[in-house]
Amino acid sequence: MSRIGKAPINVPAGVEVSLSNDNIVTVKGKLGELTEKINDDITVSINEGVIEFARPSDNKDHRSLHGLSRALVFNMIVGVTEGYSTEQELVGVGYRATAKGQLLELALGYSHPIVFELPKEIKVTTTSDKGKAPVIKLESIDKQLIGTVAAKIRSLRKPEPYKGKGIRFKGEELRRKAGKTAK
Repeated sequence: MSRIGKAPINVPAGVEVSLSNDNIVTVKGKLGELTEKINDDITVSINEGVIEFARPSDNKDHRSLHGLSRALVFNMIVGVTEGYSTEQELVGVGYRATAKGQLLELALGYSHPIVFELPKEIKVTTTSDKGKAPVIKLESIDKQLIGTVAAKIRSLRKPEPYKGKGIRFKGEELRRKAGKTAK
C-alpha cells in the first residue's frame, strides 16, 4: 500500500477539502459532504489543491495505514463529485423486489417477505422487466457504506452453484457445479 500512499491527490474544481486539528478530513462537493478520521500517525497536508500523506516510519502498520488513508480520502472525493452505484439481480422463480422509500421488500422464496431498512444516505430503485431478472440499484456518495449494504442484501440469499438462484451483482460470473448423474 505504500506506493498508493505516496501518490498525491489532485482536488478537482468544485470540491472543498478541509483538515481539522484532530486529523479529521472533511470533503464537500456538489453531491454532499463526507468526513473521515485519519489515524494520528499519518500526517496529512493540503497545499494548493494537492493532498499528500506522510508516514513516520517504514513499520508495516504505518505502511498499511499510509495507503489506507490515501484511498479513503480519494474515495470521498470521487463520491462527492460522481457518486457510487451498484446493481444486483434477483435470479429465481418468484423472486421480487419493491422499494418503498427507505424500505426494500424482498420475496426470495422464503415463507415470508423480507423487509430491509436502508440507511438514509442510500437511494434505492428497483426495476422488474418481463422476461428479465428484477434489478436492485443502490446509489450513494459513500463507497464503504454502499458496499456494506450491498453485501448484506446479497447475504439474504447467496447465489447457489447448482441452479444459480439467488442475489448476485450485475455481471458477476458464478462458478457452476454439475449436479448428480443418474445411474
